[in-house]
Amino acid sequence: MKAADRRRAILERVLTGVDANVERLVSELGVSEATVRRDLTALAREGRIVRTYGGAAALMPVGSHEPEAPLEERKALQRDQKEAIARMAASFVRDGDAVLLDSGTTAAALARLLAAREDLHVYTTNLLAVTALAGLPKIRVTLIGGDVRPSSMGTFGPLAQLALSRISVDKAFLGADGVVAGVGLCEATAEQAYLKECIIRQAADIFVLVDSTKLGRARQQHWTPLERAWTLVTDSEAAPAQLEPFHALKQVQVIIAP
Repeated sequence: MKAADRRRAILERVLTGVDANVERLVSELGVSEATVRRDLTALAREGRIVRTYGGAAALMPVGSHEPEAPLEERKALQRDQKEAIARMAASFVRDGDAVLLDSGTTAAALARLLAAREDLHVYTTNLLAVTALAGLPKIRVTLIGGDVRPSSMGTFGPLAQLALSRISVDKAFLGADGVVAGVGLCEATAEQAYLKECIIRQAADIFVLVDSTKLGRARQQHWTPLERAWTLVTDSEAAPAQLEPFHALKQVQVIIAP
């Protein structure tokens, strides 16, 4: 086994929570203890893992808190990339689907693309999506009510959590301030992070829509774990080094929007 393949296998075990002690890795990979230790040292040097006594553990990113950009500023950031991601995401939606759109500008771009579809039931916490879809004769729109966050024009809070517990959807499309392989979605507040967790529980398929600047980004302090199969949709500017940790996880499908 080549060194790159061996290290990818080690990283996958660490990120998915498999016991990654040296003795077990030697047995599973069929290599010497010295080789395993060199691989662990190399992964730690690259910032992929944390060395522990006798093995390795996943690196939990700790980011300094970063103020959220105003909504109008976020609308202008990475606009072309967000539109490309939204077009790719729209290709997964079928007529007759019940879908849930998270708050955020990429989900709002997806809503605009869904306006031409037929026989959709769109649930959303995104007031921008409601503006794009409300009143269309062939699309049913259900706003998940709650408190409104002006910085995202999205709803959140106990009422939103309760409403989500009463529904189920075919597909949910989530945004995030950042996404880290093996950890989850990074958010500015605990309420946002928990709301996304509620959405994940109620959806058959999960899609995370983030541009390449958010891959591996851990600038906020609250996390939504991703512990089931999900699809990452990002743009073509994503570097191989950004994507490799996601490719290493069996439960993640990575889609690049051209």
